[in-house]
Formats: sequence, structure tokens, C-alpha cells
Amino acid sequence: MARYAIGDIQGCCQELKALLARCRYSADRDELWFVGDLVNRGPQSVETLRFVRSLGASATVVLGNHDLHLLALVFSKRKSKDGDTLDDILAAPDRDQLLEWLLGRPLAVYDEPRGDFLVHAGLAPEWTPRAAAKLAREVEAVLRDDARTLFDSMYGNKPDRWSDSLRGMDRLRFVINAFTRMRYCRADGSMDLKMKAAPGEQPEDYIPWFDMPGRQSHEVRVVCGHWSTLGYKKRRDLLALDTGCVWGGSLTAVNLDADEPPVQLGCRGFQLPGEG
Repeated sequence: MARYAIGDIQGCCQELKALLARCRYSADRDELWFVGDLVNRGPQSVETLRFVRSLGASATVVLGNHDLHLLALVFSKRKSKDGDTLDDILAAPDRDQLLEWLLGRPLAVYDEPRGDFLVHAGLAPEWTPRAAAKLAREVEAVLRDDARTLFDSMYGNKPDRWSDSLRGMDRLRFVINAFTRMRYCRADGSMDLKMKAAPGEQPEDYIPWFDMPGRQSHEVRVVCGHWSTLGYKKRRDLLALDTGCVWGGSLTAVNLDADEPPVQLGCRGFQLPGEG
């Protein structure tokens, strides 16, 4: 049995299927971990949702910012953005079933026995893995019970610092932003959501979230995506998998339980280079 983690797909379903064939993936034997952003920017968002949903219990999927954007288009007054490729989902005959399935995906998964934490973007430096998993459950409960209210108030970059005293939408918004949008923190501990440069190109006082001093999740391996300019990065406490498929980079899979090189598939590119 193998447990493969897969980087940001963003509607590149043909590439996903080819990558799984290269991995010799078997649905009755192997597990797949998806870091989020199943949809948008690529040409086959609805096919991607249908395919990943069809994998059933063998697929573990967390929500990314593009997945949340799709849900916000349906459950709030949010409008489409330039570059969106979500119309095929919104017009699909099985739209309701697909969106119901997506709405039920977790924001983060902490596999404590194996020491892995699956999330789209990152973890706030103050959060232990257990605390982060508990915060994810808070957001997921609101997604299930009152999605419209959540999506109406989800967007915004404030607050940018974590406090246990945060309540209401400020608390939920911070948690969502950290899990699905974060790349850098400033030296004072606040979260920045605009800087997208690769590490080494950022302003001096900006620190990649995974390099923040005193980060409370350093004892687990965080499996994530979201940051195409970071690309593939593997170390004891981090496995970053967004290698920019939709931008003409590659789609990446890694066997989480074996010391093997990544399996990568070059992609055609469906958008001008940018951020996932």
C-alpha cells in the first residue's frame, strides 16, 4: 500500500490521471492525499471534481482557496474573477451533488499517529497541531450549518495576528486565511497575505511561515501546496507540493511513507505564470 500526496491540480484532470498512472495508483490498495485547489484556472474543473469524488474513501481532500472561492460563488454574493474557469461546474447537471461533496471536505487533517498534518497553505506559528485541528473543526461546523453567513463575511486580510481571544467572524476569517492563503509572516508575528515572491526575493522582515522562530507545529510534517513560486520543498517538518501545473510547471506526487523521489508530470500550462 502506498499513500501519495498530490499537489495543486486546479482543473488539470488529464494531468492528474496521467500522474496517477505513472505512480501505478490502485484504488483498492493506495491512499491519495490532496492538498486542495482541485478546481479553477485549468480547463477541466468539473471533470476533476467528479473524478476525485469518485475515488471515495481512498481520497483525503482539504479545501484550498480556489475551492472556497467556488463555494462562495454559490453560497454568497461573491462574483467571478478574471481567469476563473468554473462555469462548467456551475452549469453541470450534477452541480448540487458535487458542491455538497466539496462543502463537506475538511479544512485540515491531522494524522497524529503518522505525524502528518495536511493543509492547503500553512499553520499560524502559535498553533500546535492539535490546536490547529480543533480550529479547523470550528470552521467546518459553520460551513455545514451556515455557509451563506460564513462566505458573506469570509473575505478580508484582517485580523492578521492570532489571539485566543478572537471571536466570531474575526476568528473564523483568520483561521481560513492561515489554512488557505498564508505564505509569509512578518518578523513581528503578523500574517501577510499579499506577498507571493519566492523565498529569497521577499522584503527583509518577511519570513516564510514554516521558518518562523518558535513555530509550534515543527514536530510534525506539514503537507501543503498553494505556493507555486516556492515549488517542491521537502524537509523533516515540511512537504510543499505546488509545482505550478496550471502555469506550465508540473504536477507532483510523493509517496508519504517511502524515501523516494517525487513523481512529476510536466504540464502544458493554461494560464500565464502566477500564483495558486
